[in-house]
Amino acid sequence: MVCGLLFTVCLIVANIVEQKLISIGGIEATAGLLIFPVSYIINDLIAEVWGYRKVRLIIWNGFLMNFLAVLIFRLSIWAPGSVNFTHQDAFALVLGNTERIVAASFIAFLFGAFLNAFVMSKMKIMQHGRNFSIRAVVSTLIGEGADSMVFFTLAFMGVIPNEALLMLILTQTAMKTGYEVIALPLTNVLVRWVKKHEGTDVYDQGISYNPLKITDL
Repeated sequence: MVCGLLFTVCLIVANIVEQKLISIGGIEATAGLLIFPVSYIINDLIAEVWGYRKVRLIIWNGFLMNFLAVLIFRLSIWAPGSVNFTHQDAFALVLGNTERIVAASFIAFLFGAFLNAFVMSKMKIMQHGRNFSIRAVVSTLIGEGADSMVFFTLAFMGVIPNEALLMLILTQTAMKTGYEVIALPLTNVLVRWVKKHEGTDVYDQGISYNPLKITDL
């Protein structure tokens, strides 16, 4: 439950702050970089401890809660403002992403999150449960790479030059994966503690990896 709550909060907050451009070491990125990679760390944790089926449940729950948040944002923007509310333009600017950005974000999230969970699950079986750090980095690289590629392509294709688009995809993927690498010592400790506390360590033998099979818990 705690992991699911953190996962969902990370998604919603990332979508709010991603509109701000920040500079890290001279590289331009969105402020979503500060929190969005945490969702992949939680994804890894759930896949490692409870397996792919629980990740599938958490991903779809996070997707629906994010959709609900966006819907409330839109209704709040459209609702007539009080005469005492003088910040409508700023309010709409922060919470009112374009439909193209929202759609790109949702689709990219599903691609990236499910790929991350799939790779984690398969590699755990292949590695017989050893070398968590390797599969955590590999799964994040693939998941974040897919997320960045789908998001920036759908959101900015035809808006910015292809060279700049490719650079955005590569730099975002590298920085988010680097985030995972830096957090690995803490992630390893957390995974070991959760396994011991929960008394479980699931291997996904004979399960369906169909992302739509949400009834298979």
